This record gives sequence, C-alpha cells and structure tokens, in this order.
Amino acid sequence: MTFTKAATKTKTLLNGVKIPILGLGVYKAAKEETERIVYTALKQGYRHVDSAEFYGNEREVGLAIAKFLKDTPTVSRGDIFYTTKVAPTCLGYEEAKMAIARSLERVKEIDYVDLFLIHSPVPDAEKRLGAWKALQEYYEQGKIKAIGVSNYNIELLEELLNWDGLKVTPVVNQFELNPWLVRKELCDYCVSKGIVIEAFSPLTRGFRMDDPALQQVVKKSHPDKTPAQILIRWSLQMGFIPLPKSSNEQRLLANLESLDFELSDEDMKILTHENDYYVSNPAFDPISKKYLTF
Repeated sequence: MTFTKAATKTKTLLNGVKIPILGLGVYKAAKEETERIVYTALKQGYRHVDSAEFYGNEREVGLAIAKFLKDTPTVSRGDIFYTTKVAPTCLGYEEAKMAIARSLERVKEIDYVDLFLIHSPVPDAEKRLGAWKALQEYYEQGKIKAIGVSNYNIELLEELLNWDGLKVTPVVNQFELNPWLVRKELCDYCVSKGIVIEAFSPLTRGFRMDDPALQQVVKKSHPDKTPAQILIRWSLQMGFIPLPKSSNEQRLLANLESLDFELSDEDMKILTHENDYYVSNPAFDPISKKYLTF
C-alpha cells in the first residue's frame, strides 16, 4: 500500500462515521498561510484537517477545502474530514449555540462539519453540559456529523456519559500524547468506552527530537526516516489519530509518509516511556490541570 492510498485509511467512530487515521493540525498557522498549507496538504493526499475557533483560521481552512474540491472532481466532500471546536470561552448552552453557528458560517462552502469538539473544559459543570446540549442539537439537525471532546479526563468523561441529558455519546477525545506522555489510564478508559483518541502535538513541538531513545530507533532501525516520522508512526501504532502540523511542503509530505512503514515491537518498547510525563503545553493538560483558565 502506498502512503497516498494509506492516507484514506479510516477508523469507524461509535456512530458509524469514518475518520481518516492521520490528520493535519493547523494550530498557530497564520491566517495568510493557512489556505495555502491546507490546499497543499490536500493535494499531497491528506484527507483530514483539524481546526478550531480558538485558532482563528476556520474560514481559511474551509476555503482551501472548497477550492481543492472544485479543482479535483475525483474527490468528493465526503472524502474530506473537517474538525473544529467550541472555544472554552464559549461554553454554556446559548454561548455554544452561537459559537457553533459562527463556525458553520465560516465554512459554509463545505456545507457541514464532520467533527465538532468541546475544545477544553471549564470549571462550571452547567457550562460544560450546556455546550454539549447545543452540540447535540446541531448533530440531530445534521449540520455536524459527529461530536466529541478535547482535554477531558476520566472524571469529566464520566460526568458527561452519566448525564441525564445525554442523547449523543462523545465519539472522540483529543489530548496531547507522545512517547513521553502515554497517559495509559486515560487512554484505556477511552478505549473501554469506544471513544477514539486523537493526539495533538504528537511531535512534542520539536522539543524531544534529540532524545536518545528516539535517536536510537532512527539510527538502528530506520536510518531513512526522520525523528518526526518515527513519532507519528509511534502514535499510529498506539492506536491514536495523530494531528501533526507543518507549514513546510516537504515536511507535510514527509509526515504523510509515516503511513508507509512500521515500527517493530522492540522499537515501540524503546520509544515508550510510561513513567515519564512530558507535557509541551501545560495549559491544556487534562490530568495535572483539569480546567483551562484564562
């Protein structure tokens, strides 16, 4: 299987929606660069883009997808998976309804959102659950194909799953994961509930590229691969959906090529540091910091 074909490989969410196993993250992608980056990635074979209102580039992502679909008649809207998120500052029923409407309007050219997440929890349970109520309503209207959460720990997932107002089960939990941040208990819980795990910052924002274990795997097992490719591959083999980002055309392609090889069991063992706890962005840590504050 070539990596271009592998890019269309999917997981099936609890509600039957299929999600590509590798996505493109656009956090901190400049507005003026986002449309180019996303269009380039789609041309290379990416079929999954992860944005958020908090990122400030939803409009540009939507325009890039629409342009790509117009220019590529062999690809349909159903082949592209687009994710966005309700910002933590917009939780609460009414606030979330308005935020969802804004996000849908920004990407009106692509008709709907494939996955809508709560970006991060806030201390107020009424606001958390109110936002979920709003997401459920848009889901039931068909404007959103799947809904989930981000940066939720076990306690907050249980709160949602046991809520009397729950009509639609969360199908995804997105949080930071890497070989030095395995979060086994949280991951095991998500798997037990059928919740698909997405990994943001799978490349540790570049901070662990010189790690001895990572370098060992590159040099001994995969000298033709980059540390970034090894990290993405680790995430894939852990069963996560990694969301690496890049604005560089060559690195975008290299990240996609992570679909084209495998790590051995020994490689995975060398890489995986279950006793470490390396968080590149502590503000979004669901374990040590339950709620995002401003």
